[in-house]
Amino acid sequence: MNLNLFLREMRRNAMSLLLWMAVVTLLISVTMSMYRTFIDNQSKVLGMMNLIPKSALQFKGVSNFNDLFSVLGFYAVNNVIYMMLLGSIYSIILSSNILLKEEYGKSADFLLSWPLTRSDVFISKMSVFVLNVFLLNLVATLAGFISIEIVKTGPFGIKPFLVLSLYTFLLNLLFGAIGLFISTLIRKPKSITTFSIGLVLIMYFIYTLSKITESASKLGYLSPFKYADMDAMKPGYGLEPWRVLFFIGLSILLLVSSFRIYKRKDIYL
Repeated sequence: MNLNLFLREMRRNAMSLLLWMAVVTLLISVTMSMYRTFIDNQSKVLGMMNLIPKSALQFKGVSNFNDLFSVLGFYAVNNVIYMMLLGSIYSIILSSNILLKEEYGKSADFLLSWPLTRSDVFISKMSVFVLNVFLLNLVATLAGFISIEIVKTGPFGIKPFLVLSLYTFLLNLLFGAIGLFISTLIRKPKSITTFSIGLVLIMYFIYTLSKITESASKLGYLSPFKYADMDAMKPGYGLEPWRVLFFIGLSILLLVSSFRIYKRKDIYL
């Protein structure tokens, strides 16, 4: 890894990262500030929820309506979906453009004039994307923890909260690896931001459809969202090795494949 290139890329992406951090923190804070009001109107809320099909809430990780009245259950339903969806969009936008932008931005010749190998370029930029995704998730986790501490009416499970946050990070990281892999397959220098966002939304739609439509339940396994367990209130909730292996294994496979392709790819100057 080249430290100068790493720091250059961190500076180039700093404003975008700060903006996403601010948006996610605001969403979490505003949503959690409504928890006390939600609890105070518990009877009215239950009356309304009894009219909603159970499957309509299952895709958000709710197996029992009463889970919504615990602070962790409320957080999981209303905030984790922000980070799982918005965090994945941020991750794939960043990773899918971090290599390509030198080509469509006509700065590849400047970059390659440095005393750098392609391995230096790839590892430095990949490190930037991984670190930025980690920092976004770290800020979101801290914002969630602080918000829960402020509005809670009783104790909540720290371990399920951290497990939930880790699943979210692994999901974001996987979408980032997918974006990086796709960018190495692009032959013509152009931004693929729209395509990348569309891919995340399609995967989320498939996951949602599989949760609310029994006949399409198996279709959900095509979506990475399916492998992140959001039901933090279920007994024995914790990290499941096969889920962690899926995310880490597939991410590593995509990153290694991206590295091998990038080393042989024709770079447009």
